[in-house]
Amino acid sequence: MDLVIRTTAELAAVTTILLLILATPLAWWLARARHWSKEVVGALVSLPLILPPTVIGFYVLVALGPESPLMAPLHPFGIRTLAFTFEGLVIGSLFYSLPFAVQPLRTAFELIGDRPLEVAATMGAGPLDRFVTVAMPLARRGFLSAAILVFAHTVGEFGVVLMIGGAIPGETEVLSTRIYQLVESLDFAAAHRIAGGLVVFAFVTLLLLLLVERRWSVIER
Repeated sequence: MDLVIRTTAELAAVTTILLLILATPLAWWLARARHWSKEVVGALVSLPLILPPTVIGFYVLVALGPESPLMAPLHPFGIRTLAFTFEGLVIGSLFYSLPFAVQPLRTAFELIGDRPLEVAATMGAGPLDRFVTVAMPLARRGFLSAAILVFAHTVGEFGVVLMIGGAIPGETEVLSTRIYQLVESLDFAAAHRIAGGLVVFAFVTLLLLLLVERRWSVIER
């Protein structure tokens, strides 16, 4: 059980860190761009919110399979597939949790407005300097919300991780798939313990988000 918890926590932590890095420039572009294509990109980013997790898991599984052209460059290094590996779980989680990182960051960047950036520009700050020293600190609430949401959402994943990882004990088995296996084996008592723990985790996560929002609202006043 400890190994399952560790795998779940590692998956959530790695996914959160990578998504904060990858989603930040994307969210900034979506918040600041004036081109019509940003709505198309925004819709693509939001697709995981309405697509069944098994659909995402299936296509990621195919993309990471040995016959996929995406895997061909790795064949000379002895890597034929990333399916049913921890690395594959991370890739699938990045796609599935992407909107939970991009949306809070995009909203936070949009709320900054143009004025602080224009003031920084008049003081000689370049685009990168304005982003790092002005935009990111002002959007810190968005970063915190994104981190909490992505971590919690990744912990609760089921369809994607089952499709890509196969719930291999000691390698790709996480808490959500362990519950499924316990129910299949009719061990409802053990399933209740894990499910109850995840209910508590979800409640604490939502409460933390509400407290963060309330705290920043008071500070901004």
